This record gives sequence, C-alpha cells and structure tokens, in this order.
Amino acid sequence: MDNGTLIEEVKTRLGITGTYHDALIGGYCEDVKAFMISGGVPQSVADSDDAVGCIARGVADLWNYGAGDGKFSEVFWNRVVQLAMTEE
Repeated sequence: MDNGTLIEEVKTRLGITGTYHDALIGGYCEDVKAFMISGGVPQSVADSDDAVGCIARGVADLWNYGAGDGKFSEVFWNRVVQLAMTEE
C-alpha cells in the first residue's frame, strides 16, 4: 500500500477529515511501521492491508500532546505479535 493510501485509511479509522494533518499522520505511520518491522513484522506484511488497523492504532497511541506520555496500547502490542508471526 502506498503512503498516500495508508494516510487516507488511517484518517478514516481515526475519524479525521481534511488534509491539514497529513504530514503529521504520515510521519507517525512511518514511525509505527519502522517499529513494527524492527519488532519482527515482515516488510511485506507491514506494507499490506492486514497491517492498516495496527498502524492506525499505533498512530492513535502516539498522537498524544502530553510530554512523554506516548505509549503503545495493549491492542497494538497484541496485533504486532500476530503480524510478526504471519508468514510472507
């Protein structure tokens, strides 16, 4: 999935409209995907439709304006483990 489509999918899942936050959301998407890949999720899985929900959850978890409060949720962690076990 290309970055533009991923950003639109994440925005839909988070109820965000317009383009004002696209750069921020895109950066968070890249951060979350890099985290997932470093944690053992195959690149092809991280780039697939199967990972969109996990990426959206990760973006929502990081989208926190409190200093130092950005933490990944239990749902995110569980889904990363599932995706890491997915065969390419």
